Amino acid sequence: MERIGFIGLGLMGHGMAKNLLAKGYPMSLKAHRNRANLADLLAAGANEAAGLRDVAQASDIVFICVTGSPQVEAVMHGGLLEGARQGTMIVDCSTAEPDSTARLREACAARGVAFVDAPLARTPKEAEEGRLNTMVGASDADFARLAPVMKAFCENVIHVGPPGSGHVLKLISNFLALAIATSTAEAFAAAAKAGL
Repeated sequence: MERIGFIGLGLMGHGMAKNLLAKGYPMSLKAHRNRANLADLLAAGANEAAGLRDVAQASDIVFICVTGSPQVEAVMHGGLLEGARQGTMIVDCSTAEPDSTARLREACAARGVAFVDAPLARTPKEAEEGRLNTMVGASDADFARLAPVMKAFCENVIHVGPPGSGHVLKLISNFLALAIATSTAEAFAAAAKAGL
């Protein structure tokens, strides 16, 4: 089985890591400041690495599940890329900026490392249940390698196009969701002003 590295054990990441462990994937992880979500993962067999470089060296596929591009870049340049071996795959599950994703993908390619964008949809509840959705931007070969692993925590793993496509689609999806929320709020305001 692929050896998994995991960075980002927050609201979404904890459930993802938990489900990967439950499916038998060996895992190395690096905790951040909040260690509250760590104990059950260690009890399930995860190994806590001393640093990001150690996670990379112990892993075939590394998942990053942090807030956005500034945090992804900090993780990548904080030791993860340096420790990654040729053939390693790094999967960014954050909601990131396409330009940053492209720069990181180029830096990875120069070292023989694949960088895949696979942002998520749904909530922490579905993360814990192993029922997330993901939109993956990757080559056909990288998607074929990654999809079975992502099935450990995703109900739907959708290949949306070449590298970079996942993060673009996630931003479009967010745009649509926010536009609908805004129009709904305006409709309720108009209804209230009309006396409904």
